[in-house]
Formats: sequence, C-alpha cells, structure tokens
Amino acid sequence: MFTGIVQGIASINSITDKPGLRTFTLSFPQGFCQDLEIGASVAVDGVCLTVTSLHDADMAEFDVMQQSLAITTLGGYAQHGRINVERAARDGAEIGGHPLSGHVDFTAQIAAIRELENNYVIRIAVPPVWLRYIFAKGYIAINGASLTVAEVNRQESWFEVWLIPETLRMTVFAEKKAGASLNIEIERSTQVIVDTVRNMLEETLGPLLPALEALLQQQGKSVDELVKPGTLPK
Repeated sequence: MFTGIVQGIASINSITDKPGLRTFTLSFPQGFCQDLEIGASVAVDGVCLTVTSLHDADMAEFDVMQQSLAITTLGGYAQHGRINVERAARDGAEIGGHPLSGHVDFTAQIAAIRELENNYVIRIAVPPVWLRYIFAKGYIAINGASLTVAEVNRQESWFEVWLIPETLRMTVFAEKKAGASLNIEIERSTQVIVDTVRNMLEETLGPLLPALEALLQQQGKSVDELVKPGTLPK
C-alpha cells in the first residue's frame, strides 16, 4: 500500500528489453534507498513495481511485464526521464493522502494547463466509462500523487486538479505539457459505492433505467451523480 504522498523524483538511468520484460534502472534521491531491499515495493509514477536488484547507494532495478507497459505510461518512457516515486507505507504510517494500491486503472491525457498566481491547474480528459467514479472534492491518484478533484465536467468528460507550489516542487507535474499521458488510479471506496448504487438501480428499475438515464441526460446530468460526494467516505 502507498499513501499518495510523493517522496521524491527519480531519473531513468537505463532501460533494457528482455523477452517479455523491460528492466528499468532508476537513480533515486539521496537517502531514498536506505534499508531498501530486493523484493520491496516502490510506486513509480503510481505503478507498483518490485525491486529486483540494488546498485550502489541510490540505484535500483525493476522488471516490468508487457501488460503493465501496455496499460500504463511506462511503455513510453525513455532514458533520462524523470518520475514520481514513493516507497511502500510502513505499518502505522500516517496517511497524508489516501490509500493507494499502485494498480493503475487507466491512462488519461492532459487537455489543458492554466498557470495562475501560486496555483497550477491541470485539466485531464477522461474516458466516460471512468468518469462515473470521479467527483468534485473527491480523491484521485495521478502518477502516484494523491490529489483532490476540484471540478468535473461530465458532458465534456474532463476533471481538474489544482496544484500548490509545494506539490510542483516535489513532483514532475510542472514538466508535463498538454497532450501528455498520466497514470490514473481511482479511489477504491468511491468505486465500490458507485458500482453498488448502479447495481441497485438496475435491479430496482430494470427496463425503466434507460428512461431515467435519458431524462437525466436532458437535464445535463447522469445516473452517476445520484451518488453525492458528501456521501462518500473520507
């Protein structure tokens, strides 16, 4: 498990392709690898990877399967790229963000970036099937960082997050441009509640559900909005 609080920025020292695998050798900030062992988990841009080898004091290797390369942004990374990293949470660790599994649900693209005084706003385009789990004031993990959703537009299929200077300093978000792909992990309890409500509506309304969806759509709403953010666990 991870907390969603990025602990530093690592750089890709080398990439080696093997049959069915791609090996990343990462260089970490000084002290990041203290007591790190082979078999330990590290979130790399939100993807849970296992340490397979250690080099020097601040370098480690990770093997990534083809499936993980295909469904995350890792498949497009190159040598010298920079990524967000976090070590697995220890027992009793403070959860400064929200619990993350390190299992990416989908990738999404940056639609636009707005730079305001002491604020950095990222608008992210989302496949509609996943937007049902995203609510204003709810949690979401982007490249391993636990962030609060500021605004959601269900008609245009996007949401926004606002980043403070400290978040920009500790992450690679300031280096991203419009069109860049990001790893997204939705908040699990939100997913459970939304799916439960949808299943209940389907069982209760049956063939009437499409009519309800059409009516809500005329009003610029959706069934998913029947789950109010205030009802979701913190």
